[in-house]
Amino acid sequence: MALSWRPAALMAFGLVPVLITQAPLMVLLWAALVVVVCVVDLMLAARPRSLQISRNLPLQVRLSQTVESELIIRNTDDRQARGRVRDGWEPSAGAEGVEAPVSLAPGAAMRMKVRLTPTRRGERRSLFVTVRLFGPLGFAARQYTFDGSASVRVLPEFKARKHLPSRIARLRELDGESAVQIRSAGTEFDSLRTYVEGDDVRSIDWRATARSQEVTLRTWRPERDRRVYVIMDTSRTSAPRIGDEPRLDTFIESALLLGALCSKAGDKVEFIAFDRVVRARTAPQSADTAIRELGTAMSGVESVLVETDWDALSALIRSRAKQRSLVVFLSNASLAQADIGALTALSALARDHLVIKASVTDPEVTLMSTYRENSVAVYDAAAAEKTLFDESAGASLLSRSGVVVLSELPEDLPPKLSDKYIELKAAGRL
Repeated sequence: MALSWRPAALMAFGLVPVLITQAPLMVLLWAALVVVVCVVDLMLAARPRSLQISRNLPLQVRLSQTVESELIIRNTDDRQARGRVRDGWEPSAGAEGVEAPVSLAPGAAMRMKVRLTPTRRGERRSLFVTVRLFGPLGFAARQYTFDGSASVRVLPEFKARKHLPSRIARLRELDGESAVQIRSAGTEFDSLRTYVEGDDVRSIDWRATARSQEVTLRTWRPERDRRVYVIMDTSRTSAPRIGDEPRLDTFIESALLLGALCSKAGDKVEFIAFDRVVRARTAPQSADTAIRELGTAMSGVESVLVETDWDALSALIRSRAKQRSLVVFLSNASLAQADIGALTALSALARDHLVIKASVTDPEVTLMSTYRENSVAVYDAAAAEKTLFDESAGASLLSRSGVVVLSELPEDLPPKLSDKYIELKAAGRL
């Protein structure tokens, strides 16, 4: 049961006869009258449980986009239903218009629309729908909470999508250029052509030469349908915020752009989110479904305050990658020589695979290393210099082991990582 402001107003109005009669008994009589009015009004109110509630809701939406959730409320009672209804979305769903008045005749129905503009990835839920129906006098109401469990999956925003058309165009240019058909550098047969001076004699096709009576050469191109493994580190190092977003969100944008580009190029992309266990994974997908499947897999990924198990991650990759593949690590794991877990794992994998290690640069650390206005700032600058030195030394060690190291600002990492992929394609390394 719930009460409106009317019983309090009626009780206050009763002060007039009390002051006139000066009789204490009048207080009790007036209070009893208010109670009786409330009880009668409550008995005349429609039953909330007699309402039928259904919902129309899209299955998914991208972060910062707006969708509508529609509640359909039908009155199956034989009384007029008057009151209010509230749709109980969690705050991160960004719901607007969650409460609305109800006035339904017997058998009538209404639609209530709630606008959702989510502010977080993952499953955003409505946990309940509460209905409060007042009697004809508006004094007392019956209230019931329905299990309105409903959810919408919020996918990553994919702001880096704007870089995709230009990168796809560059891939098409590479595909059409003769420079892609690198002599003796690829592993997939492309075509036959006449031998010219300077060609590698090992590529001569002697059978074709015998048939055409001209020295004929095989041309090769980098193998298509390569496997690309995008590994996203979800350990504690992905949690710090750079500007307005955590490093993890930058990794997600980079993985989405790279995954979409690889699938357009004909490569098979497998995504794994890992710290000490696998948090999310996708199987290799086609170009038509890559962005959708990657976005769905990444939607619920969050940073976990644990250290990455690099031995387990290395074993996982070796079990999945049976042939030479491109393995991209999105991680801000420390590259200091004192912390050799990442250094050892990446260097060992680089012997069998083409490895890229991509991380997010914090501009505040660089700025801190140059500010020395007071004694506190000097200590901060020393710590920043030590961090930058360790990272530079670790990156040098990885580079000597054959690992491609990228460290960029958040807004630059997605396009720069895609550019590196195209560069490797053009060089015939992938």
